[in-house]
Amino acid sequence: MQESKNKFYVTTPIYYVNAKPHLGHAYTTIAADVANRFRKVKGFDTFFLTGTDEHGDKIVEAAEKNGIKPKEYTDQISKLFSDLWPNISIENDYFIRTTDEDHKNIVKGILQKIYDSGDIYFSEYEGLYCKGCERFYQERELVDGLCPDHKKAPEVIKEANYFFKMSKYQNWLIDHINQNEGFIRPARYKNEVLSFLKEPLEDLCISRPKTRLTWGITLPFDENYVTYVWFDALVNYISALNYPGDMFNKYWSSVQHIVAKDILKPHGIYWPIMLKSAGLPIYNNLNVHGFWNIGKEKDKMSKSLGNVVDPGHMVEKYGSDQFRYFLMREMVFGLDANYSEEVIIKRINSDLSNDFGNLCNRVFSMTHRYFEGIVPEKSDQIEESNNLSLDQEKNEMIDAYLKEMELFSFHKGLESVWVFIRRMNKYVDEKAPWTLAKESKTDQLSCVIYNLLEGVRVVAGLLYPVLPKSYVKIMDMLGLTESTNLFEIEKIKFKDFLVSGNKINESEILFPTIEEEKVEEKKQSLAKLKNLKDEITYEDFMKIDLRVGVVTHAEPVKKSDRLLKVKVDIGEERELVAGISKSYSAEDIIGKSVVVVANLKKAKIMGIESNGMMLAASEKKNLTLITLDKDVKKGSQVA
Repeated sequence: MQESKNKFYVTTPIYYVNAKPHLGHAYTTIAADVANRFRKVKGFDTFFLTGTDEHGDKIVEAAEKNGIKPKEYTDQISKLFSDLWPNISIENDYFIRTTDEDHKNIVKGILQKIYDSGDIYFSEYEGLYCKGCERFYQERELVDGLCPDHKKAPEVIKEANYFFKMSKYQNWLIDHINQNEGFIRPARYKNEVLSFLKEPLEDLCISRPKTRLTWGITLPFDENYVTYVWFDALVNYISALNYPGDMFNKYWSSVQHIVAKDILKPHGIYWPIMLKSAGLPIYNNLNVHGFWNIGKEKDKMSKSLGNVVDPGHMVEKYGSDQFRYFLMREMVFGLDANYSEEVIIKRINSDLSNDFGNLCNRVFSMTHRYFEGIVPEKSDQIEESNNLSLDQEKNEMIDAYLKEMELFSFHKGLESVWVFIRRMNKYVDEKAPWTLAKESKTDQLSCVIYNLLEGVRVVAGLLYPVLPKSYVKIMDMLGLTESTNLFEIEKIKFKDFLVSGNKINESEILFPTIEEEKVEEKKQSLAKLKNLKDEITYEDFMKIDLRVGVVTHAEPVKKSDRLLKVKVDIGEERELVAGISKSYSAEDIIGKSVVVVANLKKAKIMGIESNGMMLAASEKKNLTLITLDKDVKKGSQVA
């Protein structure tokens, strides 16, 4: 396949839908979005893929816990991912799901191709199987006999399955990694894969018998088996391009995968060997990042520890650009990074508010103060004779930024921009426009303000991949429009792009400072929340079936001063006992639309069988029923 020029195809791993999105998912997806927007800045034709991985044992288990079918469960969780991304300014071109029919058909086609080549065989196997990882382990991979990720001893499983001849390609893969610089990067992960390949590579079990698992893609050559979830998932990178069609031919030669280090082995070993066996071109680069560690103990973020961070909450609290900036600036790509809200606040206040936001405010305010909001004229002669140019620093910054962003070194790319931002702030102090204005040195003042406006324009263009919303605001302040594609690198680099005489708009505060005292107050107020119950997972919450109902009958329970016997129509009539008579009479609640826990286990109260529970808020023993402000069909689920 001939490489396509000026094309860029970037992928995230497709995220497993056994849990809702967390900080790690957000980081990978934002990194891919930044890389994609950066290539757009360079004028590339780009394609950005993300999506969800929806087959396997863990999905069946999670669906059963929630009392629903696997497809219904995957629909719910996949939607959480696809709905979240626009809130973080993610602009993916395609969102793939492994339950898509097109994907299933392409997986079957690849399996058949590899099977026909003789690289898949049938055999009986006894091995150590981790249900959490959905894979067999070799003993040398375990830590003290336990799965390194789930800290549980794998169970011994003996069964007949189909196997993929990975061992046949071990030497080829070693040579390919060594001969292609940067194939896996950073280099530490290349070395990790090569270290693993020093030991004999076992063939990969790529099927699961339907007697054990039916939720998967049926093998095209044996109806009694489904495909191993990783074989299914990895094919998404080509099925999304409608392999072997025009999209595949257009973009595959420019592919860049981005993954976290915990899935290095499937992407660094399984996937290139699968491509080789199928006779397809190998991907360009595998870009591997580290983990986010949480809290003072620097624990790895995990659902089991209950320390996952909700990215939607962070965006709502701090803003999408601020959240994106923190993630891209704080993590050295390839290494682990530490997450805390204190660090986010410091980054926002020091980098965004004090450095960049303050610079923009100073520049726009001075333009309005000294030139009535008009872009001033600049004399090259005056600039040169008074040493007012920022061109050298600006060009050095652009070169450094382009070099680092090309290599996925986002933190270094941003630091190069911040060196220039700090230089511009120093330039303001050195050239003292207020003094030039006082001394009526109008020509020098014009040069200084013009150079600062140009500097802000250039910085905003370079920061567009990370701060897309702020870019739009700054272009509007400059009197420019996004439709002119000013983020294209040739326009960013263009010297003296701004037109003298053009009107600029009033500035706005881009990055409000976060008062740390207020944050502390908020923490203290949260600490005062009394009787807070133990934290539950999303999966736990999804077990609760809440339904809309209308109270059709109510009467006091004999020998009780607080209980009412209530009948509620939730699409079927339910009788339940509610301890609300201190707050409501029987007549008060008839006809009310209420919310009922419909799947609560039946219980006998005062000899009456109660089949459900109405929701109410409690304040100093006074109860208020949870009611609806609009008419809703009886039996409707409360999401």
